[in-house]
Amino acid sequence: MYRALYRTRRPEVFSEILGQEHIVKILKHQIEEDAVSHAYLLNGTRGTGKTSTARILAKAVNCLGSGERPCGECANCRAVAEGSFMDVIEIDAASNNGVDNIRELRESVKYPPQIGAKKVYIIDEVHMLSSGAFNALLKTLEEPPENVMFILCTTEPNKLPQTILSRCMRLDFKRIPQDAIAEDMKKICEERGVRMSEGALKLIAANADGSVRDGLSILDQVLASGAKEIEREDVLEYLGTVGDEFFIELTEMVSLRKTGEALVLLDRALAEGKDCKQLMKDWNAHYRNLLITKFMKNPEDILNMSSENISRVKSQSDYISFEEIDSAIQRISKTINDARWSTQPRILMELDIVAISGASPAGGERRRTEAFTRPSKKPTEIAEANRPERRNNEAAAEPSRTEQLAQASTNTSTERNDSAGGYEHDKKDRAGEDINASGAGEGASVSAEQEGAGCSKWDEDIDLKKFWDEVIDEGVELNGSFNLIRDWSRLESLEESVFTVSVEKEFAKKHLEEKANDIEHIVSGILERPMKISIVLSKPGEKNDKESNEEIVRITKETLGLDIIVEE
Repeated sequence: MYRALYRTRRPEVFSEILGQEHIVKILKHQIEEDAVSHAYLLNGTRGTGKTSTARILAKAVNCLGSGERPCGECANCRAVAEGSFMDVIEIDAASNNGVDNIRELRESVKYPPQIGAKKVYIIDEVHMLSSGAFNALLKTLEEPPENVMFILCTTEPNKLPQTILSRCMRLDFKRIPQDAIAEDMKKICEERGVRMSEGALKLIAANADGSVRDGLSILDQVLASGAKEIEREDVLEYLGTVGDEFFIELTEMVSLRKTGEALVLLDRALAEGKDCKQLMKDWNAHYRNLLITKFMKNPEDILNMSSENISRVKSQSDYISFEEIDSAIQRISKTINDARWSTQPRILMELDIVAISGASPAGGERRRTEAFTRPSKKPTEIAEANRPERRNNEAAAEPSRTEQLAQASTNTSTERNDSAGGYEHDKKDRAGEDINASGAGEGASVSAEQEGAGCSKWDEDIDLKKFWDEVIDEGVELNGSFNLIRDWSRLESLEESVFTVSVEKEFAKKHLEEKANDIEHIVSGILERPMKISIVLSKPGEKNDKESNEEIVRITKETLGLDIIVEE
């Protein structure tokens, strides 16, 4: 009968325990000095070797060998390994958690060991005992007979009473390093004549999450295919997940607020049989990769990814703000926890996509004026479409951006009223036009010819003032203070990857710098390519300081509704 890998690969002696050298050192020294404790508490996450270590310790105190103990070869060691040794009693506290079960244990403690030197009680998942059972165990645990030893194993020591914790020697098991898990699995594959790529081994080790048992279960599933050569793509198929490219594309769509396309991409993956809960975990891991690449010079030192994908993740992290990464990680982490109890994890993940892609606080999705929304394309298609020769060939067939702006200007008010946040904004009532009508806004506005002069060949048809107004309008939906930027700043130029904004006052420059990440995100979303802001302090106009101060007071009063007194 076939036995699972995690059973056949269970360590039998101390030297075979993986990744717990600090615990092995303590126990080996105690055995050599014949100074073992009467009660141990082995604590750690699942699959880190707690029960295996407990059995090895039980072997060691009853080993008949003359050298290092346990030898693993004597009759007592083999009997413990087979589960037939009378003086080693294993109790599952999850199914034997009542007071009556502990009373039976207390009665059996009175009898001396039958074969070995010590009678060992291994109580697994001890945190499942009832409060009455803990109380019944206290006295026996504190002062057991000389030839009796208790080994308690748990994944949740916080559920144990302090009275139990204080009576045990506590040994904390740590998660096994990925390199150690991968190296152990490589040996297993070599023994079975299977060649597994390094990428496949690292992927299994990463999904084991520090648990040797989980890693061996995944490896068992992969080896069951009978293949003699296994690549990373094969492991992805068995895990029910997808490659890094999927999460790069999904995150790009979400960042650019292409909510519909992101939902279609998820639907396509689930239609191929991918596991939704696994996709959540891997998407969260992708945002973690964005975080690492954003702040590390050499992220390849700790990321299990190809150099090509690391380069793509690095490029993506350059235009995704830390705030967006932070928000996404926290939201997806909560969803992963909620999905454990949900029968519809797909709906939860779809809700995450909608929320992270830019749902407004009111619950709707932010919308843009059609003048700045391009057809949905992949980044490579966008780059191809914007090549000079391609643009010249298609110029006659496609309407210009100026024509789009003219059409959009008649629809802007209606579209704004239909947007999710209920934000209503009529372009005829904008502060900039009121200022121009009254004559108070000289220097704050420029003519269409002047605006077009600063625009690059890349976006030559964009009206800079209207474009900047659109950016500010969208920013207002995020934060009302964006209205202050409208009259203090001017979009000077729009290049392929950089846009330049000028201000005339130092305080305005500081305020703009505080909003730089949000502005970059908005502009990148509108143009569907990564953009960086360049803020310059322009030369003052003809207004004197008094006139400038009066204008600042007026704008602040209109925007915030505050009465401000300037003392001279």
